[in-house]
Amino acid sequence: KSDACKIRAFILCAHGRVKMLGSFMPKVVMYHTGTCPYCTRAERLLVKKGVSNLEKIDVSGKPALWKEMEQRTGRNTVPQIYIGEFHVGGCDDLHALEAAGKLDALLAG
Repeated sequence: KSDACKIRAFILCAHGRVKMLGSFMPKVVMYHTGTCPYCTRAERLLVKKGVSNLEKIDVSGKPALWKEMEQRTGRNTVPQIYIGEFHVGGCDDLHALEAAGKLDALLAG
């Protein structure tokens, strides 16, 4: 690859994107707890869609992280999912995007 391509790839990665199967996929972040069935269900869908860069933030028994989640999302339930800078919401919201045919586009960046 040319130096310009290498630099472009580095810049994209530095802005929360990771290279995946020759394309760039936005970083996916999920606030969760270890005992939440909705968190497990959401993670299963993301893995099925090919997400390999899932950053899981466990808020179980961690009041500071829970407060961070509430401030960032405006919600107090888990999971709370971000694709890139887009706040998806919870498990039902994620599955609604999939049902509407919009999840793939979000994951494609």
